[in-house]
Amino acid sequence: MTDINGFISSEIKDNEVVLFMKGTPVFPQCGFSGQVVQILSYLGVSFKGVNVLDSDELRDGIKTFSNWPTIPQLYVKGEFLGGCDIIREMFEDDELRAFFKENDIDMMNV
Repeated sequence: MTDINGFISSEIKDNEVVLFMKGTPVFPQCGFSGQVVQILSYLGVSFKGVNVLDSDELRDGIKTFSNWPTIPQLYVKGEFLGGCDIIREMFEDDELRAFFKENDIDMMNV
């Protein structure tokens, strides 16, 4: 990947919901990524998973891009929403469902 910021920007711009994660939605490679995948799947939110383990440049680049030190990172309509702890707290407080509704994100299981 030559322009990592360009790649990250285009993924965020081209997908309403994108999760930069370790592994894939079908086969998460860390528990935190797996938790966010489970939450999104439970809500029925369609999202794109981007495997940061495919490239050291991507794994480091997403942390710099967001100024956030950990992975996974969830972006919704171009905005950084948070990592696993934030997403889990929002889900448990029913704020995540409300956030998706406010942003016109389809949820199949609501």
